[in-house]
Amino acid sequence: MLNPQPLTHASSSVSRPWDARLARRLVAPLIHSWVTPNHLTTLRLGVGLAAAAAFIPGSYGWSNLAALLLVLSNFLDHTDGELARLSGKTSRIGHLYDLASDAAVTILSFISIGVGLAGKPGVDLIFPPAALGVAAGSAIALIFFLRMRIEELHGKIATRQASLGGFETEDVLYLFPLATLSNALEPMLLIASICAPVFAIWVVIDYQRALRRDRRMTAGVAG
Repeated sequence: MLNPQPLTHASSSVSRPWDARLARRLVAPLIHSWVTPNHLTTLRLGVGLAAAAAFIPGSYGWSNLAALLLVLSNFLDHTDGELARLSGKTSRIGHLYDLASDAAVTILSFISIGVGLAGKPGVDLIFPPAALGVAAGSAIALIFFLRMRIEELHGKIATRQASLGGFETEDVLYLFPLATLSNALEPMLLIASICAPVFAIWVVIDYQRALRRDRRMTAGVAG
């Protein structure tokens, strides 16, 4: 999760994702402690990298452990931003560190899933699983980068994800334990390798619109 500028209390309690609201409650006692948002980002990164490593063996037990770690990492992703808002400890470096951690965990997780599936007998995919993992991971890396650029141009509101009932697009990661428990990592990876590049194309188009909008705003100011 990004470390945006502080929000008003009203906007932070209404129309926000359920996991962000829960994270806010959990980190509230840390406002005046020695714990900083960057500490929580590091914790999220460590848990996420452990999840990626646990996917590599490809066994049923390790995959389920990896899925649980990935869910935990995804939830921890909200804690740094919430603590930053509550304590006022926002920073450019923390923002970039958070973005880099998000990208690293997501990309490496998908690549590791592909590597794990590649070592399993009976996996029947048109393309090598590792290649599908790289495709999904690379598309996600592009999405992260372009969303960062759009946010720099027009603020965080320009990159707000679609949500319904307190759930956002990224909450699909919470479904990973269901995929590992039902041995459905193979179709999930295939879907990700298709959907992530398609979504990346949509973000590229959105980025082009943001650039045009920024040029019009610049031209208007200059005029």
